[in-house]
Amino acid sequence: MKNARPFRKRGLGRLLTGPGGKILAIFFLLFFLGGCGKPPTLVHKYILEYPSPVVAGAPKVGEVLKVELFAVSQVYNSPAMIYQPNPYNSDSYSYHSWRVNPGYLVTDYLIRDLRDSGTFKAVLPYGSTGKSRFLLEGGVEEFVEVDSPGVWQAALAVNITLLDLNRQEIPERVVFQKNYRILEPLPEKTPQGLAQGMSRAMAKLSARIIRDVSQAAAQQVKTAGK
Repeated sequence: MKNARPFRKRGLGRLLTGPGGKILAIFFLLFFLGGCGKPPTLVHKYILEYPSPVVAGAPKVGEVLKVELFAVSQVYNSPAMIYQPNPYNSDSYSYHSWRVNPGYLVTDYLIRDLRDSGTFKAVLPYGSTGKSRFLLEGGVEEFVEVDSPGVWQAALAVNITLLDLNRQEIPERVVFQKNYRILEPLPEKTPQGLAQGMSRAMAKLSARIIRDVSQAAAQQVKTAGK
C-alpha cells in the first residue's frame, strides 16, 4: 500500500482557484460589499415638553387613583408623526417620529400631571399592583397635525372613563365618561412645530381631565358618605 500523501493546508489563493473557487470568491465579494453599506438613516425622535398645569378649583380627594394605559385608535397606533394635508388623506413625516406610541405619551404625562396636582392621595401607574379606589381608563382617538389653507393645528382627542372600584355592581362602578378634543395652532409646519403644538394641546387637555376627574371623584366620595 502506498504511503498517503501528507495533508497540507490550502492557502486562500488555492481555495479561490481550486474546485468551487468561483462560488467562494462570490461569497467573499458579497461579504465585503455588505460591510461597506450605507450607515443607518438618522431618525429624529420627539417627546412632549410642558410644565405640569396648575389646576384651579380641583378639590382634594383622599383616595388612591390608578391610571390604566390608554388605548389608541389604529390610525395613530404607532410612533409616526402623522399629518393630514387635506380631508380623506394622511401622511407622515419622513425621518421624524415620536419617541413612543401616543398612548404612552398621553398616559405618562397625565400620570405626572395628576401627581403634581396633589388632588389625590396617590396616583398609581399602569402595571402597578397597589390597591386603589378609583380607576381611570381612556383612549386616544386623534393625535395628528391637521392642515388647512394658512392654518396648521395639532388635534388631540381623548375619551376617558372613571370607575369607582368600591361599587360591587359593574354598571354602578362608572362615575362618568367624557370626550375631549383640543385644537392647538402650530408655530410652524415642521415636525418641531407639531411637537410644540401637541405639547400645548396636552397641557390644556391634562388640566381639564384633572379638574373633571377630581370633582367627580370628590362628589362620589361625598355621596357614598366615606
